[in-house]
Amino acid sequence: MNSLFWREINAFFNNLSGYIVLVLFLVSIGLIVWVFPGTSVLEYGYADLESLFSYTPLVMVFLIPAITMRLVAEEKKSGTWEILLTTPLPSYQIVLAKYLASLVLILLALLPTLVYYYSVYQLGEPVGNIDSAAFFGSYIGLLLVSASFAAVGMFTSALTDNQIIAFVIGVFLSFLLYVGIASLASLGSGDWALFWEEVSLSYHYESMSRGVIVSQNVYYFLGLIISLLALTWGVVERR
Repeated sequence: MNSLFWREINAFFNNLSGYIVLVLFLVSIGLIVWVFPGTSVLEYGYADLESLFSYTPLVMVFLIPAITMRLVAEEKKSGTWEILLTTPLPSYQIVLAKYLASLVLILLALLPTLVYYYSVYQLGEPVGNIDSAAFFGSYIGLLLVSASFAAVGMFTSALTDNQIIAFVIGVFLSFLLYVGIASLASLGSGDWALFWEEVSLSYHYESMSRGVIVSQNVYYFLGLIISLLALTWGVVERR
């Protein structure tokens, strides 16, 4: 399992497209937080990183499927997937190793954004005038949202041997979970609307952004991730 995990990490960084994906993510987030009118921290005038946590999940909707689309689909297309399944490694460990590798890549993409916290911390008047609890609550929520998108991407990659199709379906499902369901809930009222609102990723993410980590929100993310990985394992076993 360890060898497969490191093979996935090396495959990403041995490919120019891997670096392009990371650079595009960091540049786009940097422009949103520091440059674009209406979202720039410098223009806002407050020691706050709301723009980072508002727009990063939307960028992740596209970034993470670009990372995960090759995990299974490329192996199928190249013919190495059948060879991998004949190894002594159980199929659930194959799925888990690939998923953990994608999480490490996502974490590497997010870590540089911690510099923004230090920058705003220093720019505050007085220095340190920033809601650290809300920041780290939002950051943990962002990691859980990203992990959920990675599980979605892993599932869609297992469905096909075409990376582009896996990417498109991954973007669609991630967008549906984060934006689509919440938008549908806003059209209704009563218990039915509340139910669909609580099903959406954005509802639990925004709850964590207030700086309070509630077990209900954590259980939601873990349940969604485990369910998607179980579905991925089921697809792999069926084939």
